Amino acid sequence: MQSQRLPTLEDVARVAGVSRATVSRVVNGVRNVDPQLHEVVWSAVEQTGYVPNRLARSLVTRRSGTVALIVSDSETHDDDPFMSRFFVDPYFGRVVGGLMSVLRPAGIQLGLQMVGVEGHKRLVGDLRNGQADGAVVLSLPARDPLPGLLADARIPAVLIGRPAEPVPISYVDLANETGAALAAECLVARGCRRIGMISGPAGVPASQDRITGFHRAMARHGHAWVPSAAGNFTQESGERAMRTLLDERLDGIFVANDLMALGALLVLRDAGRRVPEDVAVVGFDDSSAALAARPTLTTVRHPLEDMAAEAARLLMARVEDPAGRVSSVIYEPTLVGRQSA
Repeated sequence: MQSQRLPTLEDVARVAGVSRATVSRVVNGVRNVDPQLHEVVWSAVEQTGYVPNRLARSLVTRRSGTVALIVSDSETHDDDPFMSRFFVDPYFGRVVGGLMSVLRPAGIQLGLQMVGVEGHKRLVGDLRNGQADGAVVLSLPARDPLPGLLADARIPAVLIGRPAEPVPISYVDLANETGAALAAECLVARGCRRIGMISGPAGVPASQDRITGFHRAMARHGHAWVPSAAGNFTQESGERAMRTLLDERLDGIFVANDLMALGALLVLRDAGRRVPEDVAVVGFDDSSAALAARPTLTTVRHPLEDMAAEAARLLMARVEDPAGRVSSVIYEPTLVGRQSA
């Protein structure tokens, strides 16, 4: 029996209603293709099941057709190469979804790299040798040398979240101080008088901005002292932090991410404290954890999907023009009211 014929460029061109040359230009990532034609061609690629020859494409473009998502941590995860937290924390899934919304239509693959400090130089070497055309970086440590190493090596890269120290690298970030101030205003408007905070690690830029924004907003309302405890953005750390604050008899609390807020809600329930009647709780992120919480969580919206999509666009532009200036895009947060406050 004769095997089924594989789809060709001509098949894609016929379905898309364009020339074979146009299909070739789109599939090979050639610049200056009309965006509408781009969408039509990739739709036809999906309909026909055509699989581009990646080797031929890389020879034409001198690119791998791959972008690396790098999760940079202070620890090495050789014993857990997929890092369990990556699949538990909804933050990471939202980032991947936002990246793929831009990369997939462009025919670009996403590779995941998780690296500790000991692997930074090897990673930079791999990227310089063409393992990927560029990198989107999630930097977890308070002081991370990786952004500087990437900038020094002139590797196209974009950070999600501003770097802890000045580095000539593009980034997308949230106005975290503004978001924390929204949480403060919500709790004050409810009439809460003894308000506390569960923060993230103080050295992480986003965490520090949320601490600063919350304290400044509370000070404007006459609260010179805010009882606080620090977590590390996990549910377990939220539980531990909430236990240390139970003796403060708080009637309002801001928790610097939704996962920690889940932990705080469990501790409050076990302590017989009703939410929001006895204690109002405001989280941060508006992740799936906020909807899974009982009661559902009032939280500050962190538009991660949009931010990750913008990071992908910035990176693609950087790959096209490595000499272009570095840039930043800052998103504004909003408060999403639910049952906990």
